[in-house]
Amino acid sequence: MATKFVLIGSGLAGGLLAAYLGRRGYDVDLYERRGDPREGSMLEGRSINLALSTRGIHALKQIGIADEVLKHAIPMRGRMIHEKSGGLHFAPYDVDPNKHINSIGRAALNTTVIEAAQHFPNVRVHFNHKCTDVDLDSATAQLVDSSVVAGVSPASGNAIIEARGDAVIGVDGAFSTVRQSMQLKISNFQYDESYLAHGYKELTIPHGPNGSWQMEKNALHIWPRKSFMMIALPNPDGSFTCTLFWEFEGPRSFTTTKTDGDIRRFFDEEFPDAVPLMPNLLEDFKSNPTGSLVTIRCAPWFYQDKVCLVGDAAHAVVPFYGQGMNAAFEDCVVLDECLAEFPKDRHRAFKEYFDRRKVNADALADLALENFIEMRDKTASKTFRAKKKLDHLLEGFLSGIYLPLYTMVTFTRIPYANAARRARVQDCLVYAGLIGAAIFVVASILFLIHAIS
Repeated sequence: MATKFVLIGSGLAGGLLAAYLGRRGYDVDLYERRGDPREGSMLEGRSINLALSTRGIHALKQIGIADEVLKHAIPMRGRMIHEKSGGLHFAPYDVDPNKHINSIGRAALNTTVIEAAQHFPNVRVHFNHKCTDVDLDSATAQLVDSSVVAGVSPASGNAIIEARGDAVIGVDGAFSTVRQSMQLKISNFQYDESYLAHGYKELTIPHGPNGSWQMEKNALHIWPRKSFMMIALPNPDGSFTCTLFWEFEGPRSFTTTKTDGDIRRFFDEEFPDAVPLMPNLLEDFKSNPTGSLVTIRCAPWFYQDKVCLVGDAAHAVVPFYGQGMNAAFEDCVVLDECLAEFPKDRHRAFKEYFDRRKVNADALADLALENFIEMRDKTASKTFRAKKKLDHLLEGFLSGIYLPLYTMVTFTRIPYANAARRARVQDCLVYAGLIGAAIFVVASILFLIHAIS
């Protein structure tokens, strides 16, 4: 009899992992608390578009759906910086113009990975099933089936079912029920949850006449404003999804900006070029939820051979490197590889997956936090732009030897921790070289002065 996996969460990584397991011949039941996204049941407050890059594309290629996904993507070749004065500055992501990240719709991507999973007859997807608890030792998930009995409370027991497998895998996001069960029942479980002082709110720039884009289509737009920022990603219908990252508290913050006048005044002062493109600004600002930004680190990600965590359930990160989804997809690749390496020892496969991914997930969490400072503050700096140009110059001159950090993270599959270490070494060498060159120039000038005198 085939090994049975119970997957909790059919978001992006859940659907992809179900496809990987289905391809291996495992018996898979995938449970999702929301309705079918193909019927418009998307998570309220979640971004409708994401940044897909090399790691995620590689994961999609392994099950043959990368080309289908990329048909719906919009290439973004660099950052378009919007200065407060109204000036624009384009900064390419890489010295190679063919390297770009891809703005992709969440709904289209989620649909594609779920349908890829359902292509395998040994994979079954159950929507409207909310996981409430997991028994770790028996690998049994307790779920409430809201599709069977609407409005029945869990206490009545009428809508509660149990899903038992050989293993349960939690792919149920940052506030994972599977992880919470592990926290309660594993005595040495380590858990850290930290929030930024900033929240986020989504806004919209609608399409122009005949579905045209009102700003540069092939760029990620950033309005850096020191302690806060707004970004915008293009959508296939000509619109842009904007996200304001702003302090929750303070003299100017989400908490203190409530009236129409306050909202309008803030945007007129900080984003004057965007306001004319946002006819629904006031309505969007007042009606759209304000989300929080959390980093979650935990260990271990597995319990014996019975339970395992994947994606945000194991390592939620803030979105400023555009790697959350890509890292979760890479989890699926690595877990699949480990299960293939140890087909008769699932406990060892889970442990090997954890050992390979934990250090890289922690490195990505740090990189994402650092990139928030870069995006909101440094992108507007001439010194920062000069450093980026130097990075591209060195990358072109020392092809294959020197790789900027952003290139390693976004356009290669170099492990995140290795990329971070390599970037630190490169920076030290570059700064040492610049100091050495400066000393040589000064010494040469002094020598010439002494010779002349």
